[in-house]
Amino acid sequence: MAREVIATAYPWAPAHVVLGPDDTDVTPARLHPAFHGALDWHSCVHMQWSLVTLLARYADALGEQERAAARALLSERLTEEHVAVEVDYLRARPGFERPYGWAWAAQLAAATADLAADVAEARTWAQALAPLTDLLADRVVAHLPRQAYPVRHGKHQNDAFALLLLRNAYRRLGRPDVVDACAEAAGRWFGEDGPAPTGTEPGGSDFLSPALTEALLMTDALGEREGAAWLARVLPGLGEGAHAHLLEVPLVLDPGDGQGAHLLGLALSRAWALRALAPWVSEPAAARVREAAARQEDAVLQQITDGDFMATHWLVSFALLADGAGP
Repeated sequence: MAREVIATAYPWAPAHVVLGPDDTDVTPARLHPAFHGALDWHSCVHMQWSLVTLLARYADALGEQERAAARALLSERLTEEHVAVEVDYLRARPGFERPYGWAWAAQLAAATADLAADVAEARTWAQALAPLTDLLADRVVAHLPRQAYPVRHGKHQNDAFALLLLRNAYRRLGRPDVVDACAEAAGRWFGEDGPAPTGTEPGGSDFLSPALTEALLMTDALGEREGAAWLARVLPGLGEGAHAHLLEVPLVLDPGDGQGAHLLGLALSRAWALRALAPWVSEPAAARVREAAARQEDAVLQQITDGDFMATHWLVSFALLADGAGP
C-alpha cells in the first residue's frame, strides 16, 4: 500500500506558495522529485518512512520480492539530485511544512541512517537526505525561540507531535542542539499545564489527541520522576474512569472524506499514545488503557489497506506508530 500510494501522482495537493508569475507549474514530479505522490508532500515523506520502517522491522514478513520493490522505489526517489531540488524549494519557502513535514522528514532521515548498517542502499539514501536534514535542523533551532505559544489542536500544526518526533530523530542523528531546543520549547509551552480539558476531544477532523500527544512528549522529555508528576497533574485518573473520551473509538461517519478520514488516524494515534502511556499508570488502570488501545486499532485496521485513498494515502504510517515503530 505504501508503494502504491507513493506512485499515485493524482490527486495532488501541493500547498505551493507562488512566488511570482513564472512559479505556477505544480506538476508533481517537477515540483517535488523526491516527495510527490500520496496526495501531498508530508504524506509522501512519512509513507517513505513507512517503507524504511517496514524494511527495518518487518523484513522477514515482507519477502524478498516486496523488499526489493521497496528498495527500488526509495532508490529512485532519494537521490542527491532530487533532494537538492527539495532543499532549494524549502530554502525559498521557510515556513513550508512546518512543523509536521519537518518532523517526518527528520524521522525519515533517522530511519535511513539506522538502516544503513544492514541495507547497503540505505547508506545512499541517508547521504542524499543529509542536506535536507541539516537545513531542517538549523530551521528548528532558529524558529522555536521565536514562537511564543504552541499550537495544541489535533492536526498537522500540533507542536507536541512535532517536538516528539524531532527530538527522537535528531537524538539519533547526533544533533544535540536540536534535541535541547525541542526540550526547552516543550518545557516553556507545556511544563506548567494544569488538568487537560479532554471532554472537548476530539475535534471534527483531528488525527491526534492534543492531550495524549502532549503527554507522550512530556513523559519523554521530563524523565521518570518529573514525567510521572506531570502526567498525574495533567491527566489524573487516566484509565480509572476519568478522560473517558480518550479511550473511546472515534465515530467516523464518512471515511471517504479527507477530513473525516482524519478520525481513522486518530484511532491509531490514540492506540500508539495509550500503549506508550500505560506503563506510567498503575494496574488495573494500565490494563484498561491497553485494552482501549487495542479497540482503537482494531476498529480501523481494514481501512488502512482497503479504504478510500483519503485514508490509504497515509494510514500505514500511523498503523506503524500504533505497533510501536515510532518514538
